[in-house]
Amino acid sequence: MRDDLLIKICGVTNEPDALLAVGLGADVIGFVLAPSPRQIAPSVAADVVKRLPHDVLTVGVFRDEAPSRVVEIANTAGFGAVQLHGHESAEQSRWIRERVACTIRAFPAGDRTISRFGEFGADYLLIDGQSPGSGQVFDWRLAEGVVDPRRMFVSGGLTPENVGDAIAALRPRGVDVSSGVEAVPGTKDPQKLRAFIRNARAAAAAEAAADAADLAEIGVAGVDAGDTAGTDGAGFGGEGRGAGRDRGPYDWMEG
Repeated sequence: MRDDLLIKICGVTNEPDALLAVGLGADVIGFVLAPSPRQIAPSVAADVVKRLPHDVLTVGVFRDEAPSRVVEIANTAGFGAVQLHGHESAEQSRWIRERVACTIRAFPAGDRTISRFGEFGADYLLIDGQSPGSGQVFDWRLAEGVVDPRRMFVSGGLTPENVGDAIAALRPRGVDVSSGVEAVPGTKDPQKLRAFIRNARAAAAAEAAADAADLAEIGVAGVDAGDTAGTDGAGFGGEGRGAGRDRGPYDWMEG
């Protein structure tokens, strides 16, 4: 596994929190455009996006919004990607993907629809808890083998205390956190942010080192540890800093 894990801080509602997350090493900043205590107006999100470094990927999170509106908001605000977190059909998801740079499709762990992920035309799958919004960690075994780990983001109940275990268990392309690093809904806690990012980076580095040691042990010459995960998928690969259902409410919808 390469030490280029993408860390996504979601539910950001203001410029100070966005700049703090980036300053601490986050690669991806998520803005919730759906009804939620963490909802941000498109115009406010656009202003924050303008303040962020160009190598930080910005994601607009939508739930059951009209596809045309998703595309309009995403392109006007300057988001690098959109995340579809509702009941969007495969056809709607593909239509959106044809008009934006990158899409992330979210599913609860164990959702039968995950087996049809390829039909949605998304670049990445985000797997969340079976009861999104509960803040409970799902059984990570439900995420094993559902998609190439290089195309998977893991969310659902992540905290500074358990993010390292999630990375060791699943070796995902990225981790996504919102409520786990908050002081109150919509406001990030600096100490939790720092600890989450530090622990995630340490876990990713440990996995990369273990892979390098395994290669050395079996006598693979000329292979850099950074190459052990193969090539990146579309969308995030070259942009994040790390690179160079009635399903109920998700954690960003809970108060």
